[in-house]
Amino acid sequence: MGSEPPSSPQVVEDGGEEDEEELSGGEEADLRSSSGRGSLLTRRGITLRVLLKDGLVEPGDGVLGIHYLGKNFVGDLLNDGKIRWVETGQIFNSPSAWATHCKRLVNPAKKSGCGWASVRYRGQKLVQYKTTWLHKYQPSADMVRGEHWSLEEDDDEDEEEGKAAVQTDEKNKNNKPGLHDVMVSRRTDRERIPVRYCTLGTRDATRDPHTLVELSAFSAINRFQPFNVAVSSNVLLLMDFHCHLTTSEVVGYLGGRWDTNTQLLTVLRAFPCRTRLADRDSASAVEEEICQNLFMRGLSLVGWYHSHPRGPALPSLQDIDSQMDHQLRLQGSNNGFQPCLGIICGPYYHGNQGVASTITPFWVVPPPEQRPNDYGIPVAVEVTYVQDNFLTSDVLNEMMLLVDYYRAAPDLVQFSQYWCPDTTMMDKIKGSLSCHAPKDQAYSQILEHVYSQLSNMN
Repeated sequence: MGSEPPSSPQVVEDGGEEDEEELSGGEEADLRSSSGRGSLLTRRGITLRVLLKDGLVEPGDGVLGIHYLGKNFVGDLLNDGKIRWVETGQIFNSPSAWATHCKRLVNPAKKSGCGWASVRYRGQKLVQYKTTWLHKYQPSADMVRGEHWSLEEDDDEDEEEGKAAVQTDEKNKNNKPGLHDVMVSRRTDRERIPVRYCTLGTRDATRDPHTLVELSAFSAINRFQPFNVAVSSNVLLLMDFHCHLTTSEVVGYLGGRWDTNTQLLTVLRAFPCRTRLADRDSASAVEEEICQNLFMRGLSLVGWYHSHPRGPALPSLQDIDSQMDHQLRLQGSNNGFQPCLGIICGPYYHGNQGVASTITPFWVVPPPEQRPNDYGIPVAVEVTYVQDNFLTSDVLNEMMLLVDYYRAAPDLVQFSQYWCPDTTMMDKIKGSLSCHAPKDQAYSQILEHVYSQLSNMN
């Protein structure tokens, strides 16, 4: 971290070769009025501020987005036409500056961002709004030679993304699905408004599988929670740490024991998957390693966790189906009952209370027999959290392995940046992990070593 924290959000001006000039209000007015006298405003002279003043776009949180080589970036459109990157709070003067910065994080060799063709406003490319402006205020502008904007580069990127998705789908058809598979190709970084389960109705193939669903209570569906759950604080600490490291979704397993006599599910260990969600080749090896670790410790697979980095910690329709699959898989062929716990962690959702992550344990009740085509019912699970006496060496080792794994990742969280005006990302993770602190206060000195490693990663 080293340097003093900035007193205001960092403004990034470098936008590559195609960056737009910032125009004064008077210049913009002159340019618009000149259209009535036959003078032409070139595309390069149009800024987001021009589009805002003429009502073609409106300021808003999360209305801008970039999708590049499998990574998603979300931005807020400010009243003055500048862009605030949601992830870090950095301010960019133009779409090109933001696009160039984001693309270089994924591909350092990238020279320019093709911002107006790459950045989308509410799902539509900004260059289309620019064209709309020209049609409205300068209908003859499209006839000017040399002002055509090439979209070939970004179209090629979209095409490659499409090819990769098709190839992945074809490969998936021939592979046996595992617990890790359900996390492939998730959509992230967008504000998703949860819906109530009662509004879903019959399963609909056209419905967005990433639709978030509010949890029901067992009592609301005239049920009792069929099992008790106890979760170790070290499980929460390691899981929360994992979810804080990256802007992408992560997944992991939960190990523990199921006591049929007391109907108690005890979650004793978290096993983070150190692999990319779409990387099936390494996923199988990681899963095999975790299975061996479970066996060596005399533990059983009792659940899974995943993150919603910047969204509510509520299950999506895809999560509901995945959880139901896991429940059936763990039940086994002997029809004996063994619960499978699902946990969602939301580390960077600004709707959270304070710096603590929202952690949501859930289960899925099958739909009524008379309505087999309905979605399963996601229900909140009441959990007893057991505070551990000390931080185990296993947990510390897993934390350091995660640090090493994400050290060079393009989606690594920048811990020196600000999560909110008076709280850095480092403050955020420290505050959240302190909620799962062991009784032995010596843990703080141990974690300081981990935090120092995080600081050196950025």
